[in-house]
Amino acid sequence: MSAPPATDVLIVGSGVIGLSLAWELAQRGLRVRVLESGQVGRATSWAGAGILPPAAKYGANDAYDQLKSLSHALHPDWAARLQEKTGIDTGFQKCGGLYLARTKAEAATLVASQFWWQEHGIEFHRWSPEELMRHEPALAALVPQLKSAWFLPEEYQLRNPRHLKALAAACSLAGVELIEETPVDEVLIGPSGVASLRAGDEVFQADQLCLCSGPWARMTLEQMGISTGMMPVRGQIVMYRCQTPPISRVVNEGNRYLVARGDGRILAGSIEEEVGFRIETTSEGIRQIRNWAEGVLPLLQQTPVEKSWAGLRPGSFDGWPYMGKIATTENLFVAAGHYRAGIHLSCGTAVLMADLMLGHPTSIDLNPFRPGRG
Repeated sequence: MSAPPATDVLIVGSGVIGLSLAWELAQRGLRVRVLESGQVGRATSWAGAGILPPAAKYGANDAYDQLKSLSHALHPDWAARLQEKTGIDTGFQKCGGLYLARTKAEAATLVASQFWWQEHGIEFHRWSPEELMRHEPALAALVPQLKSAWFLPEEYQLRNPRHLKALAAACSLAGVELIEETPVDEVLIGPSGVASLRAGDEVFQADQLCLCSGPWARMTLEQMGISTGMMPVRGQIVMYRCQTPPISRVVNEGNRYLVARGDGRILAGSIEEEVGFRIETTSEGIRQIRNWAEGVLPLLQQTPVEKSWAGLRPGSFDGWPYMGKIATTENLFVAAGHYRAGIHLSCGTAVLMADLMLGHPTSIDLNPFRPGRG
């Protein structure tokens, strides 16, 4: 086997977590390589809708909420720097989010949420039916069914494909080597606990390695005898093409959403299916999404569907990502399992993991995210 020259950090996976970590490390002066089994930025992260819901400004007690707060605060700066470095507009905007309830149970959940929002400094407004019709007239048909409507101004959105394209370009400009079509076959552990990676006939070495391959990280770790609660959870999205944007805010109802892009496209999603690593869309899944979307926004009934697609969210048994060092090795780390929030948590994950890998104190205790927790 040939052995490519060693580098400082080797990252497996070029989704939003892998590319964000690579860019963060490269900006700190490290030589970074990224191995991708397919094409850079074209797997799970590409398929999402790019919703960045509000996060606590203060009073976040658990590590997950602290991670979310850190990342939410970083996103505006990252979007600006990515555009400055690459010239690519990621579509980042502070559009606000509308949260709707058409059942008593959903309304009760939102009423309870207001106390959490208030306690953690999240701005919110309860809208009357008249306010809803004034701000979002295309949703007027919902008014007779509505139990409540809440507006959260600090919800953001970005366009996943553009964000990933910008990250990949920024990585290249910073000297990161992006190696496509190179699936990792095996983690090799030397007698001193130092890990390296075999991909085909090549062995890739680095001072530190990090698995950022989403749900596929589970299989790599299982080869080492390390079990995790990671699992692929399929989601599906329908994209409509309107002449002009009929709504200006993200519309949320339970786990369903509508996201309006400035060019008139509307994304509608999503569903959650545990079907293994099957990524294709299904007629039933698309039907469910369309029925919901066209009920919320009736003009979509006469709007052409431009395309639909599916993606795999990297879930975990407790809904928290895995972030930390693999205890049985000297140099292998993992950052995966971010489920529905990979894009949202990516900036904070990159900063914290870079601090950890460089031996610096982290601003958030990462022990609750440790690999191997039970």
